[in-house]
Amino acid sequence: MKTFQDLINADKPVLVDFFATWCGPCQSLSPILKEVKDSLGETISIIKIDVDKNQSLAAQYQVKGVPTMLLFQNGKQLWRQSGVLSKQQLLQIISEKILQN
Repeated sequence: MKTFQDLINADKPVLVDFFATWCGPCQSLSPILKEVKDSLGETISIIKIDVDKNQSLAAQYQVKGVPTMLLFQNGKQLWRQSGVLSKQQLLQIISEKILQN
């Protein structure tokens, strides 16, 4: 079984969504993340982390509110933001951050 560190150390970008099941904005972000994955396919991994079940990981990354998204590539954090973004905003941010890296 792969650890969180194994997953974010991948060559391809990894978008991590820290969420909670009781969080309304998190529920509205979920279909947006599916659309982003459908658009980008295998060029990116999207991982959802339930902060209630993974409190130590949320604390390690100083997640204070949900949803919080972090973008990693090769273990390096490239971007972080709390709140809901549109599909277009996420696609633009991902492409900009990956091109810069």
